[in-house]
Formats: sequence, C-alpha cells, structure tokens
Amino acid sequence: MTAFATQQGTADDVAWTWEVRSVNGRGLDVKLRLPDGFAALEGTVRKAVGAVATRGNITVGLRLHRSQTEGALQIDQDRLDVILAALDQIQDRAFDKGVTLGQPTAADVLAQRGVLVARQTDDADALLAPLEADFNAALAGLMAMRDHEGAALAQVLRAQVDEVEALTAQAASAAEVRTSALKDQMDRALARVAEQTTVDPDRVAQELALIAVKSDITEEIDRLGAHIQAARDLLDAGGPIGRKFDFLTQEFNREANTLCSKAHSTALTQIGLALKAVVDQMREQVQNVE
Repeated sequence: MTAFATQQGTADDVAWTWEVRSVNGRGLDVKLRLPDGFAALEGTVRKAVGAVATRGNITVGLRLHRSQTEGALQIDQDRLDVILAALDQIQDRAFDKGVTLGQPTAADVLAQRGVLVARQTDDADALLAPLEADFNAALAGLMAMRDHEGAALAQVLRAQVDEVEALTAQAASAAEVRTSALKDQMDRALARVAEQTTVDPDRVAQELALIAVKSDITEEIDRLGAHIQAARDLLDAGGPIGRKFDFLTQEFNREANTLCSKAHSTALTQIGLALKAVVDQMREQVQNVE
C-alpha cells in the first residue's frame, strides 16, 4: 500500500525528522537510511516494522539537524584551574629568586592546550530513547494511512466480487439457453447424417455424451460460487489478506478461462471475457492489499 508519514522531535541542540514511506510490494522489504553513529536503531526499526506490516516496500529515513551551538567553543574549567595553578607556582618561584615576570593575559591563558574545547552535543546513546519514541509515532501514522487506504480498497474489492457473482449468474442462465440450442442443433445434424448412412446408436450415444461433458460448465459455475464466498469471507475476516486474496484471484481467472473454452456460444463467450476483465482488475487491486 502507498502511504507516507513523518515525525519531528528535538533534544538538547539536536532536532530530527523521521520519514516513513510505503509502496506496493509482494513481500515485505524494509530499507533504512540512518545517519552515521545510529546503527543501534536498525534492529529496533526493523522489528517494529515487521510487527505491524507483512507486505510492501517500506523506506525509513532519519535526518538530524544540529543547532549552531554544535561545535561552539567552551572553557574546560578543570583544565583552566590546572593552568592557573601552574602560573601561580611560576610567579611564586620567580618572586623568591627576585625575578620579575610579566602578568599573563587572558589570551595567553586561553591559548594553552585544552583550555578551549569544542562543545559536544552528539551523544547518540542519549538520543536513542527519544528517537525510538518518535519513530514509533511515525510508524503509527503510516499504518493509520494504510488502514484508511485498505478500507477504501475493501469497498472496491467487494464491488468487484459482486460483479463476478452477477456474471456467474448470467453464465449459468446462458448455459441453459445454450444447452437447448445445442440439443436442437445436434438433432438436426443427426437427422442429416441418418439420411445418408447407417448410424450406430451406441456410437452416437458415446459421442453425444462426450460433447455434453466437454461443454458442461456446471463445475465451473459451482467453483466460481465457492470462490465468491471465500473472497467475501476474507474481506470480512480483516487482517493481512493480500497473499491469500492474490491466490484466490488466480483461481477466479482459471475458472473464467475454462468457461471461455467451453462456451460454444457467442453469449457465453462474451460473459466469460467480461468475467476475465473483472478478475484482472481485481488482481491489480489485490497487489495493494496488506
């Protein structure tokens, strides 16, 4: 199913945006795009997606936005205390020896290694918990959109199943008309043959029985009725039904093909072709179902 959801969050000087996208797929394929240093999220993300989805190509992306204070310089107070203490000791020794030293400026102190350090705000471990919470919210939004689309697809599929049922009923009626017409046609053909040659009654009976079997679509009509009920049961059951329904549409198509091959009448052939068209439309829709 096609769906999209985002979720934003912040912590300290870091802001982030989760994006979760879903498109149609026969199975479940999860692709992740995570920033460096956040590989620990991969297992959590895949497990969460697998718990709620069984079908679709799902792409999960995380973008981090660091504030301008990221990397700003700050004073290491401990290092500064060490430097100032050392300066005091140097001044005391110089005074004891009668040596006069110039007073160091603030710039001199700050120039010492380790006094000024870059501010660090990219503690990945500290961000994991809020990131996971926001991902779960984005995933819930994605699934809500998929559920909404699924409800709409269910209505489309129900209408298509109803159309298959109507065409099946038309096929059954057309078969009855065709049987009567076919009987009259064979009677006339037998009469013409009997006028020209001797006909073996047993042989004729065998041939007629063979023709009747080859043209009988009772089993196809019965199986179509069973498939219609199975389709409605799946739609009423809810939950992941995409793969089962996909298989069921293949069975619908098989019966429609057989019906066309046994038609032996224009009306029944047209009904069979209309049935195949509806089944093809149904198969396309089923590819979008979870």
